Amino acid sequence: MSDYLAVLPGTAPEAPIAAAASFAHQPRDFTRANALKSRFNRAIPGGAHTYAKGDDQFPEFMAPYIVRGQGAHVWDVDGNQFVEFGAGLRSVTLGHAYAPVVRAARRQLELGANFGRPALLELETAEEFLACTGAGDMVKFAKNGSDVTSAALKLARAYTGRDLVAVCQDHPFFSVDDWFMGTTPLDAGIPQAIRDLSRSFRYNDLPGLEALLAAHPGQVAAVILEVEKDQPPAPGYLAGVQALCRREGVVLIFDEIITGFRWHRRGAQHCHGVQPDLSTFGKALANGFSVAALAGRRELMELGGLDHARQRVFLLSTTYGAETHALAAARAVMQVYQQEPVTERLHALGARLALGVNQAIAGHQLEPYVQLLGRPCCLTYATRDQQGQPSQALRALFLQETTRRGLLCPSFITNYSMTDSLIDQTVDSLHEVLAIYRLALDNGVENYLEGRPLKVVYRKYN
Repeated sequence: MSDYLAVLPGTAPEAPIAAAASFAHQPRDFTRANALKSRFNRAIPGGAHTYAKGDDQFPEFMAPYIVRGQGAHVWDVDGNQFVEFGAGLRSVTLGHAYAPVVRAARRQLELGANFGRPALLELETAEEFLACTGAGDMVKFAKNGSDVTSAALKLARAYTGRDLVAVCQDHPFFSVDDWFMGTTPLDAGIPQAIRDLSRSFRYNDLPGLEALLAAHPGQVAAVILEVEKDQPPAPGYLAGVQALCRREGVVLIFDEIITGFRWHRRGAQHCHGVQPDLSTFGKALANGFSVAALAGRRELMELGGLDHARQRVFLLSTTYGAETHALAAARAVMQVYQQEPVTERLHALGARLALGVNQAIAGHQLEPYVQLLGRPCCLTYATRDQQGQPSQALRALFLQETTRRGLLCPSFITNYSMTDSLIDQTVDSLHEVLAIYRLALDNGVENYLEGRPLKVVYRKYN
C-alpha cells in the first residue's frame, strides 16, 4: 500500500456536505444551462473568461453554469449538485467557501479593500509568505499567474541584458502574454519579432537545453519551466538545469503556480531540493481569491525597487495587486497550511482515488486507453482510441457520463474538504463510466456520445 494511504492526524475543520445526492442515479436536467449558452456567448468571447472553462471543453448538452460551491461540491443554475474535481482550475485546495478563509476576507473588507498608500497588511503578508514558502528574499504580489511569470522574464532580461528566453514546451501554459502565446498555435495578433525571442526545449532533456544555450551564446536571459507536471524530473535533471544556468549566466525561473501549496507549501522546488533564482506562485495561495506572487533573490528582485543604482525596472505596478481582502485570504490559507496536514491529505485522497480508478481501468481492460497522470495531489487523465491516439470524442464521452453521475472532472484534483467516503463513491461511479468507455471502444463512440467531440484549446481555427 502506498505511504499516502496511511492514516493522517487531524481532519478538515469544516464538515463537508453529504455527497449522497451527487451520486444518485437520476437524470440531471440542463434546461436552463442550455438556454443560457447563447447569452453567455453573445456577451463574452468564447462564453467564458478562461478558455479552459469554455463550451468547447465540455459536453455539448451538459455544460453547467455554477451558482455556488461549498467544500467539495458545487451547484448549477438547474439545481444540479456535483463533486467538483476541477478545483477552480487547481486554485481551490482547501474547499469552496472554506470558512476560515472567507471569515478573514470578510473581516478585512469591512476595513477597506484598497488605499492610496501601502497597507500594513501588505508587509505582514509579504513577510509571512517569505517565511512560509522559503521562496526567496523579496516578494511582490499581483492578481494572476500570467503577470508574475512575465514580470520574472522582465527582471531576467534587465539583470542579464539579454533578450532570448528558453521555454519548456512540455508544459502547457505560462502566460497569456505574447512571449508565451507566440510559441503556441494561438499566435494570431503576435508580431513575428516577439515570437522570435522565445526558444523551446524539452523537459528532462538536459543535453537538449545545453545545445539550445550553446546555439545562442550569451543571448538567453532566462530558462522557465514548471518543476514537475505529469512526469517527475529524472534523477539529477533539475540540479543539472540549475548548474547549466549558473555556468551560462542565465536566470532560472520555476513556475510554481500549480505546484506551490499543492505539492508542498514551499512548492515542488522544496520536494526536489533545487531552488531557482525566481519563483512564481498563485492559484492555491489564496484558495481561489486572486493573489499571485513573484519571489526570488534580492539582487534580482530589488531591480524593481528604489535602493539600487542600475537602470530602473517598472515591475508589477497594478492598482489591485494588493487588495486587502485577497491578501487576508492568503494569510488565512498560509496559517491553515502551517497548522494542519493539508498537502499530506491532498496526496492521501489522490492516492486513494488513483488506486481505485486504476483497478477499475484494469477491470475493464482499458490500460492502453485510459491513463491517470501526475502526482496523486494533482491527477489528470488521458483518453485514447483503439489506435492509442488521443481522442477528444472519447474525452467528451467520459465527461458526459461523469457529469451524468454528479462528477465534474476535467481533471481529478482533490481538495482538503473531501472525504474518504466521497472518494470511494467517486470510484464506484467511475466503474460504471469506464464500462461505457469500453463499449464505445468496441462499438464506436458515435453510438454513445451525444453531441460533438471536445476540442483542444491550442488550435489555429475554431
